[in-house]
Formats: sequence, C-alpha cells, structure tokens
Amino acid sequence: MILYHGSTVDIGRIDLLKSRPNKDFGRAFYLSVNYDQALELAQFKAEFVELPPVVNVYYFDEKFLQEFKYKHFEAYTEEWAHFVYNHRADPQGGTLHDYDVVFGPIANDTVGAQITRFKQGYISFEQFLQRIQYPKGITFQYAFCTQRAIDKLIKQ
Repeated sequence: MILYHGSTVDIGRIDLLKSRPNKDFGRAFYLSVNYDQALELAQFKAEFVELPPVVNVYYFDEKFLQEFKYKHFEAYTEEWAHFVYNHRADPQGGTLHDYDVVFGPIANDTVGAQITRFKQGYISFEQFLQRIQYPKGITFQYAFCTQRAIDKLIKQ
C-alpha cells in the first residue's frame, strides 16, 4: 500500500527521536492512506514555519502486519478513546504500549482542551469520547511505533 506523511521537509531517513511526544498513539511516525489528508496536514504545518508543504510518499507491504505486533481500531470506541487519552495526557510523553504499528481514527484538534475538561470533571468520559471525534467524519492514521516497522517503509 502507498502511505503519505505531511511535512515541510523531504524525509529520507525516519528518526523516531524527532517524533513529537503526546500524540494519539504515542511517539511514532504517522502516515495516512489519503493523499489529501496528508497534504492538508503539510499545509497546516507550513503556515507556521513559512516553508512549502511536502507530502512524503512511502510504500509498505501489508504482509508485514502479520509479523508485527499490530493494534487495529476500526472506529471511535471507548478503548480507542482511553488509548488516545493515556498517550495525550502522559506527563513523560512516552509510548505506553509495545505495538510495532497502530491503526485507527484521528482525534480532532481540540483533544487537548477536552482532556483538560475531563480531568477537571466538567465532562464525563462518554462526552470526552464524543468530543474528540473528528468533526469532518472519521479519518484514519497509521502510527509506525518501532524502528522494526519503520525499516519496512520504502521511500517513493
């Protein structure tokens, strides 16, 4: 399958240490099967650093998923929301699992505010789950969480 990563730089060698902490599925390299989604993210990033958007393209052979420790969230579920909450709220910004690859929905941009509201008791966990769903409809992401998985991505 072809996967896309929106950025402002051409990424030849993927370095997990450069990945930002406190993302939906932990510190990882995030990709999408949707080019437009990756381009939108690249354009968003580009606005802040005044660089052109870049969509990096990778090939990944899905047969490797059988060899990896793989977590698959098919929808917005309570389990998914707990997984996102734990990674977004972790004070150390770590990856709190041992999966090579995680696939699942993208949380919306207000997830940080919703975490604060939940922690302070203003909303229930059920409300948190509803509020972190992407408002434009469900969109999915792959998180490559280990070097072992990243090594199977082939730059196109």
